Order: sequence, then C-alpha cells, then structure tokens
Amino acid sequence: MQMLATPDNFSARKQTIARHFASASDYDQHANIQQQVCQYLLSNIAHVQQDSVLEVGAGTGQMTRLLAAHIQSQHWLINELCAEQTDTLQLILPTADIAIGDAETMDLTGRHSLIISANAVQWFDKPLSFVAQSALRLQAGGQLLFNTFTPNNFLQIKTLTDQGLHYPDINEWQLALVNAGFGAIELATQRFDLPFANPYAVLKHMKLTGVSTNRTQVQSSSNQPFMWTKAGLQQFELDYWQYFAAQNEEGQPCVNLTYEVLTVSAFRP
Repeated sequence: MQMLATPDNFSARKQTIARHFASASDYDQHANIQQQVCQYLLSNIAHVQQDSVLEVGAGTGQMTRLLAAHIQSQHWLINELCAEQTDTLQLILPTADIAIGDAETMDLTGRHSLIISANAVQWFDKPLSFVAQSALRLQAGGQLLFNTFTPNNFLQIKTLTDQGLHYPDINEWQLALVNAGFGAIELATQRFDLPFANPYAVLKHMKLTGVSTNRTQVQSSSNQPFMWTKAGLQQFELDYWQYFAAQNEEGQPCVNLTYEVLTVSAFRP
C-alpha cells in the first residue's frame, strides 16, 4: 500500500531537498560512508524478529535492503520524501506500506517495535524533534536506532564557505533522549576522512550524493544566499589546498573531506 503526500505540500526547503536527492542518480555508487553506516546500524538492531518496523527517510533503499534480508517483521512502514523512490522501495519490500512525505509533518503514528533511520535525520528542520516523535510511535520495549552527523561533519566546507547544516552535538541528543523518557541510551561517534584528488572532486562527490551548498539546504551565519562564482571557486581551491592538504595511502597529494557520524540506540521503557 502506498500513502502519498504531494511535493506541493512540502516546505520550499523540503522541496529542494527532494529535488536534489531525486537527481542524485548515482547515489549508491558514491555513498560509501552511508553504506557503512547502514551496516553498523544493522549490527545494532536488538531483535531479528519484530512486530512492526518503521524506517524513516529510506532514500534509495540502502538500509531497506539490509532490513529485508536480515529482519523479520509482521508489518513494515517505509517512509521517504522523494516519490521517485516509491517503486524501488516497494520492489525491495513488496508487503510494506510506503509512506511518501515529510516525516516531520505526516502521520506515522503506530506502535512500532523498531524505528530506524539511516542518513536522514540531519535533513529535518528540527532534528532533535525526531526523538520525541519516535517516543510516541514506539511500543513499550521498542528500539529507536538511527544515525546523524556531528558538528565536525564536512568541517572543511563549513570553514571555507560558511555553509552547512546545523548538527546538534552529542550532549543535545543525550538530553533529548532523556527528556523523552528513553532508557538504555547508547551514543557513539565515528570519523572518516575521505581523500580526494582535488577540491573540485570534493564538490562533485557532494553533488553525486545529493548534498550541495545550495542556500535552501544549508544554514549560513550571514543568512545571505550562497552562489558560486568563477573567482569564488578559484579561491575555494587555493584555500582548500592551503588549509587541508594531505597525503593519500600512496603518498600522493590530496585533500580530505571529513564525515563524522553519530549513531544512537535507545529503548522506550
């Protein structure tokens, strides 16, 4: 069964996010860190047998495929922002209910035994609200399991462009979980420094994985729209090499892009 919310009902920011990910046709080929995160989340699911699983922000189905292969559930509810992914997700889990829409505003209530989300919560307008929402959707003893990213994520881009999503820090997440009544709380961080041949390759990687410095997706301390210019790109390249030059495993010059992942597991008493 499919439950649809038309993009016209999305905020302007969410419409832009949906467009960016809908056009990231090579996402799975380039989202290697995201795939590692999915494997890590899978390994931290407490029970193979579930009553009802809610996946939030399924995207291209990286996490959904792992769930379908390794978890048994009486009921599946798969949420995704981009309607373009509907057929893909339904093919992965033919018995699932597919809920297309903004997880922050649509009705995903139920009594789920597992709520899981991979690489999606950082796109919420109010990421911390995901915790309180999930507490209302979980049955007693149910597990909340998700990842987001820390303020160090893409630190090179933030430093050079003053652009980037706002990521709550680990203490803010801990407080939100406690305030929502969760127990057995576990938070962990992992840092990945990905090497690229040059700064332009970094920007290409971000575009191919649906992430860009488009103003409607990011927040700037100056609140001014961000636009690349030829001179700006040249300065970006020079500054990236000056401040973030490194060497890859072969000893060749490169620049790094930092991913810092925060994973959260908690249970509703």
